[in-house]
Amino acid sequence: MATPAASSAPLIEKHTIGYVPPEDRHGKVRDLFTLWFGGNIAPLPIVTGALGVQLFHLNLLWGIVAILVGHLVGGVLMALHSAQGPQMGIPQMIQSRAQFGSLGALLVVLIAGVMYIGFFASNIVLAGKSLHGVVDSVPVPVGIVIGAVGSGIIGIIGYRFIHVLNRIGTWVLGIGIVVGFGYIFTHIQTDDFLTRGSFNFSGWLATVSLAALWQIAFAPYVSDYSRYLPADVKVSSTFWTTYLGSALGSSLAFIFGAVAVLATPVGMDTMDAVKLATGSIGPLMLVLFLLSVISHNALNLYGAVLSLITLVQTFAYRWIPTAKSRAVISIIVLLACCFAAVGASKDFIGHFVDMVLVLLVVLVPWTAINLIDFYAIHKGQYDIQSIFQVDGGIYGRYNPQALLAYAIGIAVQIPFMNTPLYVGPVSAHINGADLSWLVGLLVTSPLYFWLANRDTSYRRRMMGGKLASSL
Repeated sequence: MATPAASSAPLIEKHTIGYVPPEDRHGKVRDLFTLWFGGNIAPLPIVTGALGVQLFHLNLLWGIVAILVGHLVGGVLMALHSAQGPQMGIPQMIQSRAQFGSLGALLVVLIAGVMYIGFFASNIVLAGKSLHGVVDSVPVPVGIVIGAVGSGIIGIIGYRFIHVLNRIGTWVLGIGIVVGFGYIFTHIQTDDFLTRGSFNFSGWLATVSLAALWQIAFAPYVSDYSRYLPADVKVSSTFWTTYLGSALGSSLAFIFGAVAVLATPVGMDTMDAVKLATGSIGPLMLVLFLLSVISHNALNLYGAVLSLITLVQTFAYRWIPTAKSRAVISIIVLLACCFAAVGASKDFIGHFVDMVLVLLVVLVPWTAINLIDFYAIHKGQYDIQSIFQVDGGIYGRYNPQALLAYAIGIAVQIPFMNTPLYVGPVSAHINGADLSWLVGLLVTSPLYFWLANRDTSYRRRMMGGKLASSL
């Protein structure tokens, strides 16, 4: 569905965390498919997908099954967040104030910001390595800077340009990865392509968890890219276009990593395996992945900047920043990440993945609370004005029910965790499979629903939330 605003929408986005009024809504629902499909065909998901056979020693069949199960399950949560965008018209993180209160939401917003800064930094490292792989004369540090600047320009221009690039990227990368699969399957360089590895339950669960967590990691900013759509867009349309785009794109990338590793000798770095496995078209694949990294990484910069703005606006509540403010903050984040990435250790990406696994332990209960509150408690009706008030308006500075459910949701995950900081007894018993995310969802969701319905101010918030429809 398009609106008259679509043709007149400025290329450089003028809104940041503020409410997007009806006259500024534009775009088509199908853009969500291309955004999440094209954005997920990139080196980082390829490297992550290869872990199923590299680290957890699954064979090709069971690796593919685990990848599909994880993305199909995790994608449901991710797409449910996306469907919130057109109804709310505000970014995901600032919407959390309606569940946690204006101050209660700060921890989650901070964690999301740190995670996406980490994503941005790790991707510019990959961009630097990819560019060096394409052009040997370009040192990795120079490639890192080039990748960061490219992503920075896209992120500063903002929402509309990000969608335009991913519409193009979907066709280019989609065709590219299909051609890549075809080349690998006709030029397999190993005798144990189908027999290397085997089914082991703990490795299968671990791979499912990796894929599901990949999807859940998008949850804190997925609705940022649907909030400009007209408010009358069907929830089901928003859900399915996001779900299919993200689940299909990320599954293809994960499987591509697994296939490339199995088609090359044991012990190779994943991206080196991709280059070797794709032979004569390897340089072209690296160029496509490089462009994908730069384009997709703009989402991480954009999400990190919106999170930082949300943090500042909590205390400077009268400030709704302009495009210029967003550009300045983007440049500051970009420079800091370049400095960190250039001086990072060779195992920077491995350390980053470890950090994400830790951060997701505290993001999973947030996902459960946000979705239950939106779909089951408030049914999509919120008081937008209160969300931007320093005292939280009708939502207050703190929501004890949400914070209690959130704390319990984190605590119940501890025995099931497998992170660099701590390995829980249950995870150790099942050879390292991390099921904390699943336990966190299953406990936090009904607990918050029960606590919220016992809240004596629940009716008052429900009535106040109806004001949102009049804005």
